[in-house]
Amino acid sequence: MSETARPVARSFAHLSDEAVVALLARSDESALAELYDRFGRVAYGLALRILRDEKLAEDAVQEGFLTVWRNADRFMPERAKASTWLLTLIHRRAVDLVRREDRRRAEPLSDSIEPESSDSAEDDAWLRFERERVQSALKQLPDQQREALELAYYGGFSQTELAERLGQPVGTIKSRMFTGLARLRELLAEPGSGEAAWKPTPYTT
Repeated sequence: MSETARPVARSFAHLSDEAVVALLARSDESALAELYDRFGRVAYGLALRILRDEKLAEDAVQEGFLTVWRNADRFMPERAKASTWLLTLIHRRAVDLVRREDRRRAEPLSDSIEPESSDSAEDDAWLRFERERVQSALKQLPDQQREALELAYYGGFSQTELAERLGQPVGTIKSRMFTGLARLRELLAEPGSGEAAWKPTPYTT
């Protein structure tokens, strides 16, 4: 009785950083996972030194690697090393976040504090809206990315378990989740998808 052949994880160890970026330019998801393995920790350290905030540093790294994914075909190895190019993108994104946070802190606070609503019906409506918004965004992702995210976050599967369940290398699963989360963040941040889009039902008397 023969067993179904499983995909074998590709080895990138013999490839230079520039060669991995070249594969990434051809939309090779495993190449993105390889770059993250090589530079993710350094990129996070760089972002953290600039932002001094762990959550913002994570955001900078995720958004920076998404930029790498989208612009890999523009990388010119004759002008810079791949590591320099990648970390420059992370640095720029971190600086952008610093400026954004500075602007946010400079905004005047409201003189009055709105009382918290004690109406549980409106709270429930907001939670339903949030769930529907996330579900709608998930439906816009490519099937493979959506499947990985749904199994991980709703099914509770680890990346290793997902690789076993889907018959894919762990690196491929990591890449699908990474790019899927980045795209999900973008979709949820688009105008009309956030709090302003929620119109609670007016109270009736």
